[in-house]
Amino acid sequence: METRILIAEDDPRLREVLCDYFASKGVRPIQAENGAQALEWAQQEEFDAVLLDIMMPKLDGRSVCRALRRTQDVPILFLTALSDEEDTLLGYELGADDYITKPFNLSVVYAKTMALIRRSRGSVRAGDRMELDGLALSLSAQKVYLEGRDIPLTPKEYALLHCLMSHRGQVLSREQLLRHGWGYDYQGEDRAVDTHIRRLREKLGPWASHIRTVIKAGYRLEG
Repeated sequence: METRILIAEDDPRLREVLCDYFASKGVRPIQAENGAQALEWAQQEEFDAVLLDIMMPKLDGRSVCRALRRTQDVPILFLTALSDEEDTLLGYELGADDYITKPFNLSVVYAKTMALIRRSRGSVRAGDRMELDGLALSLSAQKVYLEGRDIPLTPKEYALLHCLMSHRGQVLSREQLLRHGWGYDYQGEDRAVDTHIRRLREKLGPWASHIRTVIKAGYRLEG
C-alpha cells in the first residue's frame, strides 16, 4: 500500500529537501506552498499524514489543523520555529499529534512521521468506528463496546477516552484532556480529570490497564 503525505511549507528549498528525502524512502509526498493550498489538497485527497509549517501565508498551520480536525483523524505533525511551551501546548490542543522545532534532522522528521502513521493504522478506524484490543468506539453514536458489550459512559468519560485513543502512545497533560472534555472556557480544577479517569477505569475493568498514569505529566493510552 502506497504511503502518501502532504508537506505544507512556504520555504521552497526546505519543502524540496523534505519531499526529496521522503521520496527516497518510498513515500509519495505532495507539496503545498501555503496554508490555503494545503487545506484544499487535504480536503480533496486522502493522506496518511500531514506535515504543517505554522507560519505560512494565506492560512497559517494552526488554522489548517483546526479545519482538518473538524472532519479528519489524519496524523498531523507541526514543523515550526516557535519553540516555547505555550506554543507547543496550543498545537496539541488544536489536534496536532507531534511538534518538531526547526532546525531539525530529516531522519527524525521521517521517523516521527512514520511512527504516527503506524500508530494511526494500529488503531483500526473503519468509517464510524475506532477500535483497539477489543474496545470499540462508535463515533456518531458516541457509544463504547468492550468485547461486544455496551459500556455506558458519561459524555465526559467518553470524551476523555476518545481523546486518549486518538493520541495513542502520547502523554496527554491534564490541561489537554481538560480542554477536550470540558471546553476552553472551563474555570475549575484540572484534578477533575483524575476523578473522571478513575471512574472510566472502573467501568472498563481489566481493559483499564491500557490507560497509564505518567507521574507529574498526565496520562497515556497504550495498546
